[in-house]
Amino acid sequence: MTITNQTRLRASKPRGFHTRWRALRLFAAAALVGAALSGCTGEQFQKGYILPPGALEQIPIGASQDQVLIVMGTPSTVATLDGEVFYYISQRSERMVAFMNQRVVDQRVIAVYFDKNRRVRRLANYGLQDGKIFDFISRTTPTSGQEMSYLTPIFKLLSFN
Repeated sequence: MTITNQTRLRASKPRGFHTRWRALRLFAAAALVGAALSGCTGEQFQKGYILPPGALEQIPIGASQDQVLIVMGTPSTVATLDGEVFYYISQRSERMVAFMNQRVVDQRVIAVYFDKNRRVRRLANYGLQDGKIFDFISRTTPTSGQEMSYLTPIFKLLSFN
């Protein structure tokens, strides 16, 4: 008699509960796998100087060196050949999947050239375009050997490949 009573109790329970519980467990497992895989998606890395928005527009030609320091902050490096030059160096890289090698997306060197009176003579925003050093402000590639010799080692130091 107890066997038939247990059989009747099992038969009387609605099967929808088990189906819903199984669906909930399946959904929870899928969400857990999705969360684990989302940690493996791409990452971006910023190294060096981060240019504040609108900073270059605040530095007109003829501005003082102190004004440049207030707007831009301390430079990454300073050159003192043929007048003083402030260099602000940055690099942006990314990797698509965790544990993969990083790929350089953008490299920039912002150069602020000063005259003998410590006034801004020229601004340059150097980057890489098609593998060549390119000034994004004047839209030119420097041809003089003097600027190339200063900037090429900086870009070579920044690239880790």
